[in-house]
Amino acid sequence: MPKAYWIGHVTVDDTAAYQAYRAANAAAFAKYGGRFLVRGGGQEVVEGALRPRAVVIEFPSYQAAWDCYHSPEYQAALAIRAPVSIADLAIVAGWDEG
Repeated sequence: MPKAYWIGHVTVDDTAAYQAYRAANAAAFAKYGGRFLVRGGGQEVVEGALRPRAVVIEFPSYQAAWDCYHSPEYQAALAIRAPVSIADLAIVAGWDEG
């Protein structure tokens, strides 16, 4: 079964308040096997336009990624993030070579 990913591009308007979101989302990611591969490191956009912060989170399956997003734990964290940031987020199925 291929893994799945959350791919997000985020503009943070209040970094102090965003830290509360980061603390709150940890429970959901732990519960559904989410693992950060990219978490707001430096980036150079070479084509198109993206938000300043990039995030990639790996999940063991598409179902786990979907369940995490819709979970009560993540929805509580999202309620903290939404007022202090703007995000574009996709749940993407990984590629299975087989």
